[in-house]
Amino acid sequence: MTLKVLLVDDEALARMRLRDLLADCSEPAATVVGEAAQAQQALDFLGAQACDLVLLDIHMPGMDGLKLAQAIRSLAAPPAVVFVTAHAEHALQAFDLEAVDYLTKPVRRDRLQQALAKALRWRAAQAEPATEAPDHLLIQDRGRIERVPVSDVVYLKAELKYVTVRTRVRSHIYDGSLSDLESRFPERFVRVHRNALVARAALRALERHHGGSASGSDGEGWEVALHGVDERLAVSRRQLPALREVVQGGAR
Repeated sequence: MTLKVLLVDDEALARMRLRDLLADCSEPAATVVGEAAQAQQALDFLGAQACDLVLLDIHMPGMDGLKLAQAIRSLAAPPAVVFVTAHAEHALQAFDLEAVDYLTKPVRRDRLQQALAKALRWRAAQAEPATEAPDHLLIQDRGRIERVPVSDVVYLKAELKYVTVRTRVRSHIYDGSLSDLESRFPERFVRVHRNALVARAALRALERHHGGSASGSDGEGWEVALHGVDERLAVSRRQLPALREVVQGGAR
């Protein structure tokens, strides 16, 4: 399959370099079907023509790349998004938006080829019906597939490109998004931080700390202790009221 790619960058030279690199890529190959110098041009293009992948800069005049990625997610059939930027500090936000990959400029051809392969796998996954049972997660690890019961999961934590699935026995790496898991299992997990969900049944205590906490948080704040694991997870101020309600038994 040859991926149809839209380039979005306000710098013409940056778009030209990406076009040249894409011409040298294979397995999968890619062809540039459009270019845009700012967000509205990109949205207009996507409204008129389908594509498989958007290579997207972050810092642009007007709507930036992060907000554009949010808009792309709302499309009926959104393409894969790979950020291409000179700034590495936005990686966590990018993967919160379910970006397939995050490349820093100057982009190397081999690194771009890896991103294309990820985009192709992402497109294939969108076209296939879900294969996970409603009470299991499918974990792919070193050529094998393991079914992990959701009831065994103590917490889920976003780690840039992947989600760590922690059970009482071990940790697994899950190729998916935290927001998707939260929407699929709202009765089983509660959010404690923008990068973490914990199993309601595993909540042992909500505790205040004053710096140097087991969760690695600095300064004063809150963290949760969980049944079955020694790790403690930091609790954000935004999630604290809802979590208090769960711990006190007020949640469903």
